[in-house]
Amino acid sequence: MEEIQLYLEEAKSLMEKAVRHTTAELVKIRAGKAMPNFLDGIMVTYYGNPTPIQQVASITTPDARTLAIKPWEKTLISEIEKAIINSDLGLNPQNNGEMVMLTIPPLTEERRKNLVKQVKNECENGKISIRTVRKDTNDALKKLQKEGVSEDEVKRAEDTVQKYTDTYSGKIDELFDKKEAEIMKV
Repeated sequence: MEEIQLYLEEAKSLMEKAVRHTTAELVKIRAGKAMPNFLDGIMVTYYGNPTPIQQVASITTPDARTLAIKPWEKTLISEIEKAIINSDLGLNPQNNGEMVMLTIPPLTEERRKNLVKQVKNECENGKISIRTVRKDTNDALKKLQKEGVSEDEVKRAEDTVQKYTDTYSGKIDELFDKKEAEIMKV
């Protein structure tokens, strides 16, 4: 039935979105290596407007523990420093008049464990989103059944929704395993 198909497609799409969101959140959790996307979400005041740091500077990794942030305009160096200091990264930027350098300290065992907890929370949030989609979709399917759609069709659709749930929850588990290994690797 067409209506059931629409619910299934929407459920699949929302579950994919939950996985993408979880992936994006995990990228922000650093694993001891300097990576440009580590600065995602940092805003710099540029002509009075909050602007993502990537739009006002080039960010490179001269080595595994250093980020070099070279602003398009030298006047932004102090703004970039301020944005990094005010962020929750816990890093001290140094500037040499040309660019801002960030040294990423090696992670302590305790910090690694805390990062793994943070990853676990993000992954759990992703799974909660997926289960919420499953619940909402199944509720909508039950409503269709009350409106006269056959019980068999609804049951098949619910089975499909459960398969989607298992698949996308599995993808989040894989993301967790990969990120945990990345963090715990010394």
